[in-house]
Amino acid sequence: MYDIATRKHALSLVAQGRSLNAVSKHTGISRAALRSWQTRLEPLQAPSDCPRCMGLPRLPDDPAAYAYLLGLYLGDGCISRLGRTYSLRIACADAWPGLIDECEHAMRAVRPDNRVSRSQHPGCKAVTAYSNHWPCLFPQHGPGKKHERPIVLAPWQEEIVEAEPWGLLRGLVHSDGCRITNWTTRIVGGRAKRYEYPRYFFTNKSGDLLRLCGATLDRVGVEWRYTRRGGDDYNVSVARRESVALMDVHVGPKW
Repeated sequence: MYDIATRKHALSLVAQGRSLNAVSKHTGISRAALRSWQTRLEPLQAPSDCPRCMGLPRLPDDPAAYAYLLGLYLGDGCISRLGRTYSLRIACADAWPGLIDECEHAMRAVRPDNRVSRSQHPGCKAVTAYSNHWPCLFPQHGPGKKHERPIVLAPWQEEIVEAEPWGLLRGLVHSDGCRITNWTTRIVGGRAKRYEYPRYFFTNKSGDLLRLCGATLDRVGVEWRYTRRGGDDYNVSVARRESVALMDVHVGPKW
């Protein structure tokens, strides 16, 4: 595609009295293009398939898939500038092939016209798709690590999370969370007895993401608390039986 300066220069040559054939030979621009520029100088803009560029307040096609992909991106994803486009890459551990499939499905649902690929890395697969519009769809993109910059949802994202809170929670837990079995001992009848119970964790260094996770859990009626397990990482922990059962229905372990 020729820029406006090139188009104006070519038309100035035509205005000097040169034929279209002569200008075409001089510039390498086809006569058909020169004739079309005489009618319309500005290039026709292809309609965007990005709902944000179209001014839509939310993703209309599959908000549940978007909410899940948002959780995966905030946990284990990154957006990178590559030449004229951007890549969205989600790192998924090889131990969870079902998660890799679901991540790819969510990317395709959010950007159905963009190809999704997988690349093998030590211990994980990177699920990647390229689009000029990833920064539009994930405005949390920015320089540096996520936990070193503010992470705040845009109003249209808050609408989606309000409608699809379990999608966001599944994405967060499936990226930077887990479902594990804890155990403890109690003295019963003078003897130590082992008890096991399931528990969910979401672990991250970003206070904003921990608060987002906690607020979303509050929205769906799940009881939780903060815990710390070494280093600088904090956890959102869900351990009460009724809340774990609710998480099992809507989130579930990685698979």
